[in-house]
Amino acid sequence: MNEIRASGIQTVCVYCGSSGGTDPAFLAAARALGGEIVAAGAGLVYGGGRGGLMGAIARSVLEHGGHVTGVIPDFLRDREMMLEEAQDLRVVGDMHARKRMMFEAADAFVALPGGVGTLEELVEQLTWVQLQRHRKPVLILDVAGFWRPLLALFEHMREKGFIRSEIEVSYLVAERVADVMPMLASAARKAAREGVPAERLDAKL
Repeated sequence: MNEIRASGIQTVCVYCGSSGGTDPAFLAAARALGGEIVAAGAGLVYGGGRGGLMGAIARSVLEHGGHVTGVIPDFLRDREMMLEEAQDLRVVGDMHARKRMMFEAADAFVALPGGVGTLEELVEQLTWVQLQRHRKPVLILDVAGFWRPLLALFEHMREKGFIRSEIEVSYLVAERVADVMPMLASAARKAAREGVPAERLDAKL
């Protein structure tokens, strides 16, 4: 069995921008991550759009022969140009339903560069982990230093006593796309050894 799938990671949810950003490294990372996900034997869960980084990673997964699950609210079908080629395309009623469905369909989470929506999705997952509602790995892919200001803010919060050791915010940080899947697999195996379920049955997310 594939080592990464053996760790329990069969699907990876990727949060990222619906635009490409100003640095070509962002699109390159999205395309490369799509290939890495397929090479690891996993599928992609994402926001369902065809533009920007979202479209780049989904098309990369498809081009490498992988499986794509897209989840998109009905009101964004036209605005974000829904990717019709995805094998599993789910249209939901609102943003809350989208986030819940993406969470339920994924075994791990990765944040590529993006805007306020990407930030909100990432921080929500970090909050749920902090509150021990789940132990699915959450990884920040710091492409070209994009997430350094956020990481500095987290450190500032620690220094000022708003993130305390007993309620630490747990996340992984990778600077290379090639490190993403091995880091997620390692974190999943560690949680399994500790006997912690990936998702608590009583979680109200």
